[in-house]
Amino acid sequence: MFAGKKVIIFDMDGTLINSVGVWNMVDEELIARIRTDGKTGTPGLQQMRDAKMRELSAHPDPYVAYCGFLGETYGSTLTPEQIHTLRYDISNDFLERIVDYKPHADELVKLLHARGLKLAIATTTRRRNIDIYRTRNRNIMTKAPLDDYFDPIYSKEDASRLKPDPEVFLRVMNDFGAKPKECLIFEDSLTGMMAARNAGIEAVAVYDEFADADREQINALATWRIDSYAEAIAELERELG
Repeated sequence: MFAGKKVIIFDMDGTLINSVGVWNMVDEELIARIRTDGKTGTPGLQQMRDAKMRELSAHPDPYVAYCGFLGETYGSTLTPEQIHTLRYDISNDFLERIVDYKPHADELVKLLHARGLKLAIATTTRRRNIDIYRTRNRNIMTKAPLDDYFDPIYSKEDASRLKPDPEVFLRVMNDFGAKPKECLIFEDSLTGMMAARNAGIEAVAVYDEFADADREQINALATWRIDSYAEAIAELERELG
């Protein structure tokens, strides 16, 4: 898994941190506030969002477009921009207090860093959310502060095309002058695994329950699969000592 690798690239949401469920909570609250049909509940929310974001990956502002889709779906009179602002306001408290590293992820990060490997984050998460994790989320800051271990940290704003386009991964390789075979990607979602495959880089599928609907496809694209970062730590110690 790690033998011959120089650059380790991590996705953020659902991969490095437990946050996908938080975004479900955010969107459930958002939909409850904007819907006009008098109904409750949002079955299939995760699958709906993932599919829509894949569809909108080439849009100039996919998240505003996604909020416009929610407005149309649930009969809101708010503009996409207004819904997007509301989504951001709802999310702040969740991102500061609830989001945390996945179990043992911070340990792996420290071990990789100590062995001299270059670590990067390549995510479609917005920069302002990354900044919350960097400067205001105590769970992350007290375990493995992002700025201490990752450089570069590429967010949604740093790529003109979102995953499954490989642009952000190609940028990381260019930063380090690395070849695909010298890199390794950790991803949780089908979109991320497709981007890794499109970049020609081996990838580890990190289990996340919110990606179960795409599990078969994810596993088919993965070079390795782990249920826990403890497995990756054991492999690192076996391969590199």
